[in-house]
Amino acid sequence: QVQLVESGGGLVQPGGSLRLSCAASGSIYRINVMGWYRQAPGKQRELVATIFNAGTTDYANSVKGRFTISRDNAKNTVYLQLNNLKPEDTAVYSCNAFVQERRGSLSYNYWGQGTQVTVSS
Repeated sequence: QVQLVESGGGLVQPGGSLRLSCAASGSIYRINVMGWYRQAPGKQRELVATIFNAGTTDYANSVKGRFTISRDNAKNTVYLQLNNLKPEDTAVYSCNAFVQERRGSLSYNYWGQGTQVTVSS
């Protein structure tokens, strides 16, 4: 089993910054893809950013130029730097990872519990 634990959410004013972290632990051989999703009240969950094992990244258009995803493979941790935050960024942010638990095994999808980000003056 694999656990993902997020941290770093909170309340911030418009234009402010936050850094989210998500640490994976448990039976891990390799984490192929890590990503951040968010879900605002009354809206569907949306993909914010992803990062592959080799470092390739992808972002939702709404966050390009403001958010940066990174990862530390040695620590099995993914980060999301949120800059120039806007009220519409308010949501629960959840970490996602596709994990191989053993060499040659399939990758399984795991989710964190989510962390609240609120952007308000």
